[in-house]
Amino acid sequence: MAVHQRLARLSEPGRRRGKGVAKEREELPERRGRGRRPADEVRVDVLRTVGEVLLTEGSADLTFERVARLAGVSKTTLYKWWPSKGALALDGYFHAVEPTLAFPDTGDIRADLVSQLRAFAKVMTQTPGGRVLAELIGESQTDPDLARAYRKLYSAERRRLACERMEKAQHDGQIRPEIDVRVLVDQLWGAVYHRILIPDEPVTDEFVVALVSNLMDGIAPRA
Repeated sequence: MAVHQRLARLSEPGRRRGKGVAKEREELPERRGRGRRPADEVRVDVLRTVGEVLLTEGSADLTFERVARLAGVSKTTLYKWWPSKGALALDGYFHAVEPTLAFPDTGDIRADLVSQLRAFAKVMTQTPGGRVLAELIGESQTDPDLARAYRKLYSAERRRLACERMEKAQHDGQIRPEIDVRVLVDQLWGAVYHRILIPDEPVTDEFVVALVSNLMDGIAPRA
């Protein structure tokens, strides 16, 4: 599914309100006879459930009890893997948006940066998931455990994906070899986060394009 199609599905009004996550999994019971599921399968079900709740409803009704019921697992299993609601939400959020925010590689780093930043801005501004992530970032400022989970489960992985694409662009001669791509990540995505967390200016398409243009073209007068 193309990026714009995934984004459209994430931002549909009906999905935003949710219907109690597919009518609370069609009013549940009936999981008998499945036996013990492999841990990897259980984990995938949990993350899919968390992501669905976050991107359709936000985090207000995300609880260990509800996730356990919808995913068909015990709360003990959830607590074994995720020590807090924040850690569970971050992991589920990352896995939910990972396909949408996957870094394209068309061979043109400028076009790919614009495409990825557009996708990121749309998720952050047009789905409940953006508000959820902003809330978790805010809470992490006073919650050391959540801050560690944020770095491990979300920001470190997002940074890795961006750096890998930029390093390839360096190898292809599209970014100078001496440039620290980690700083480029902060300059681009940090600017979007700033406008989301301190909303005195909107995150527009013109803003996204200007970020990439200013970085790729430089801001000093042309000779």
